[in-house]
Amino acid sequence: MTHPILYIQQLPEARDLPPPSYMSEQASGLDLRAAVTAPATLAPGESHLTPTGIRIALPPGYEAQVRPRSGLASQHGITVLNAPGTIDADYRGELCVLLINHSARPFVVNRGDRIAQLIVAPVTHVQIELVERLDTTPRGSGGFGHTGR
Repeated sequence: MTHPILYIQQLPEARDLPPPSYMSEQASGLDLRAAVTAPATLAPGESHLTPTGIRIALPPGYEAQVRPRSGLASQHGITVLNAPGTIDADYRGELCVLLINHSARPFVVNRGDRIAQLIVAPVTHVQIELVERLDTTPRGSGGFGHTGR
């Protein structure tokens, strides 16, 4: 089975950091690391755009999703504010992670900390057709808890 290729460019300021990697053979996401030049403290409720020091080139027909790391969320209340963050196949800028501190304590992001996961997934484009009506379903327009607990 051949896998799509994800090209990663480490920026000069991050060449001392390990590149993104899968932490186990069956892991879904590549761990992204903080390429901060000095420790960054996130106060409770504060968000911070954290650089990773990498740029990527995805194959056409793929996207990358930036997702939180479960350990940071469960142990420290740190998550990705716009989760999942979407990286399009034609984006070539540095990947940054918008972290937010949902805890009651300050949290320090240090250089090289694993701060998020990068998931690469196929994308399907659809053809758009405007219609006057949609087909009906048993669910209809029910949403946000309409089926109960």
